[in-house]
Amino acid sequence: MKDNEQIAEIGHYVGGAQVAGRSGRAQEVYNPATGAVTGRVALAGADEVAEAVAAARAAFPAWAAMPPIRRARLMNRFLGLLNQHKDELARAITLEHGKVFTDARGEVERGIDIVEFACGMPQLLKGDYTEQVSTGIDNWTTRQPLGVVAGITPFNFPVMVPMWMFPVAIAAGNTFVLKPSPTDPSASLLYAGLMKEAGFPDGVFNVVQGDKVAVDALIEHPDVQALSFVGSTPIANYIYETGARHGKRVQALGGAKNHMLVMPDADLDKAVDALVGAAYGSAGERCMAISVATLVGDVADRIVPMLAERARSLTIKNGLELDAEMGPIVTGAARDRIAGYIETGVAEGAELVVDGRGHRVEGHEGGFWLGGTLFDHVTPEMTIHREEIFGPVLSCVRVKDFAEGVDLINAHEYGNGVSLFTRDGNVAREFGRRIQVGMVGINVPIPVPMAWHGFGGWKKSLFGDMHAYGEEGVRFYTRQKSIMQRWPESIEKGAEFTMPVAR
Repeated sequence: MKDNEQIAEIGHYVGGAQVAGRSGRAQEVYNPATGAVTGRVALAGADEVAEAVAAARAAFPAWAAMPPIRRARLMNRFLGLLNQHKDELARAITLEHGKVFTDARGEVERGIDIVEFACGMPQLLKGDYTEQVSTGIDNWTTRQPLGVVAGITPFNFPVMVPMWMFPVAIAAGNTFVLKPSPTDPSASLLYAGLMKEAGFPDGVFNVVQGDKVAVDALIEHPDVQALSFVGSTPIANYIYETGARHGKRVQALGGAKNHMLVMPDADLDKAVDALVGAAYGSAGERCMAISVATLVGDVADRIVPMLAERARSLTIKNGLELDAEMGPIVTGAARDRIAGYIETGVAEGAELVVDGRGHRVEGHEGGFWLGGTLFDHVTPEMTIHREEIFGPVLSCVRVKDFAEGVDLINAHEYGNGVSLFTRDGNVAREFGRRIQVGMVGINVPIPVPMAWHGFGGWKKSLFGDMHAYGEEGVRFYTRQKSIMQRWPESIEKGAEFTMPVAR
């Protein structure tokens, strides 16, 4: 940022217009590559959250009554605008998150996939119909929207994760309040503006910037019917339990510790490519990042030197430079926290093969830099294996055989994503059947399901019953109504005192 550039004031989007914050609280926004302050984001108070919810509530009756095909047509216009502005959105991500531009563009593309899925909502809302469930009686089901729903989203995917939520919710007939991360808030206002341009009625989509104050206000507000959350497990658990106590429907996706099990028969060159990309892509700040290489038999002795060479040679620079493979860490505090985990790993006896601490980028000395880090001889009880680091740190755990590897993965408290690299079809089949993890890749390092399948883990990686987006997302944002009907001509005279049965 140059000395004569002004710091942007980032506010909310309520009732179809951008509005400035009034709480008097704000948080600085940084460019992670330079460390410069580029903006100041307002932090909403409870009254500002209430105004956003009121705007959404006022918009709901007419929006829910609109035929689904008309809602889908507006979503299709939004889809077209997203495709026109994808580079602008990706640049906003890189400037505030730090991930490389090509990765940011991929994030936008995956968000667009969900919008495309939501354009098919007229088909997705179809219920079932049974004629003559009993003599003269027909029965059918419908799915109807809940009302005002809210999404609370993390810093690591400021476009994609919100789009896991609001396109599906809105196309299904709900109105939406988004509370994005204050770390990288600008993208939320960009796509809010695109929704306005697409023709969505005012109040259908709203954005309140903020921190825990705004989160608690959404949880406690009586007009918010459902909450979707993606973030760390402690916060997911808090939101799930607190939301449930307030009568909300809650879908809370938590943390992860994703393993890749590498069998002796695997193509090691491809396994190394997969591990490097999945561990160090986006500086490891992905809930689907591979953070543990679980190496079977003699694989470790062969693959660890290959991984070390690649970790040392990563091209780490400003993410706007197109040859960058990894950008900075999102904040200085996050970098220091990750460095603390590296120190803990050393103290607990893991072998530090490549140390990313102290990495610098010429011309960007104030940025939040950390190089790729590699540990070997990590054991299950070590902190760096038990806890989510959320940074470019890959731990290698050695196991004697397939069964030990599966047991090690299944014993972990997280169950978000997992991968297996092998050429053996039977091993792959047994892995998919026996592993206790929600999303599984066979020779696929980051098995993020496509828009029509749905995203979600097991164990402490998911609180709630339904996964995000896909048909499960449609079910989360709607409720089923069953209607039984008959007409007077088919009704026998006289009261019936027994349980009705089909006849």
